[in-house]
Amino acid sequence: MRAEQYLAPETLAQLGPFELRAKRIAEGVMSGMHRSPYQGLAVEFAEHRQYAAGDPVRHIDWKVFGRSDKLYLKRFQQETNLDIHVLVDCSGSMRYGSLGTKDGWGGTRTGKPATWTKFDHATAAAAAMAFLGLSQRDRVSTEMFAGSTVAATRCSNAQGHWRSIVRCLATNPVDGKADLGRAVDALLARAPHRSLMVLVSDFLLPQAMVRDSLARLRHCGHDAILVRVLDRQELSFDALDDAPFQGLEGEPALEVDARSVREAYLEVLAEDERALERMVRGFGFDLVRLDTHESVGPALAALLARRDMLFRGTS
Repeated sequence: MRAEQYLAPETLAQLGPFELRAKRIAEGVMSGMHRSPYQGLAVEFAEHRQYAAGDPVRHIDWKVFGRSDKLYLKRFQQETNLDIHVLVDCSGSMRYGSLGTKDGWGGTRTGKPATWTKFDHATAAAAAMAFLGLSQRDRVSTEMFAGSTVAATRCSNAQGHWRSIVRCLATNPVDGKADLGRAVDALLARAPHRSLMVLVSDFLLPQAMVRDSLARLRHCGHDAILVRVLDRQELSFDALDDAPFQGLEGEPALEVDARSVREAYLEVLAEDERALERMVRGFGFDLVRLDTHESVGPALAALLARRDMLFRGTS
């Protein structure tokens, strides 16, 4: 299974210049690019601290002593690998799509032959983030969830792990009602280290459920990126014929005059987007929205560029 089967070459090119970094200090066990909270001898200089009785003399900076006649210790930040957990919504609402299948966009193409679904787009985004993490030697896992965790891979950067990730993304059903809270609880049980959590969903969920899930991630010291995937038709609500609206997660069908409710629908959606963004920012996390009619590359690249600027500004 080659990356090109699940990632568009243009997406790889757009994301290639960037690194998937954690905003917060990461914990890890191997030498990598992310800062660790543990002080000691390592690869990245952190600061000087004045010598105190009992400190190890091997950490004294003798060059500073020669210039100032004062004893200072060199302190370092150990650089470590990052654990990246990519959690993908495979509930029934992710089956929706209004675009013909896009060749070369990646994804798993689990919808009808002529339909590119939100789930296809979500798996294209998840594959891109997972591949980026593996390419920088970070450990990556994927978890699929609906009412509970449907499938998961171990968190690893071992050779051949990409095959496990693709298999997880491509071979599980897209059905059922989403329960983000249960999925996050299960993920936290599998994530002993402070990690970067990438949550990929349409987030058409109760705001309280999303807020409680993010609060648990924040309480445990994790960083998070929320990738919201919405279909173009959900964003514009136009070109709709009068027809029953069928719920994809067990809701009953509704007879709706689409034109008469369009303005109210767009107002509700806009407020939902504003509320979600305020919530995510309030926890110190990041949010990016993907339109299923557009390539995943530019939006993800813009997100990574913002995070990279923040990292460089605080390092």
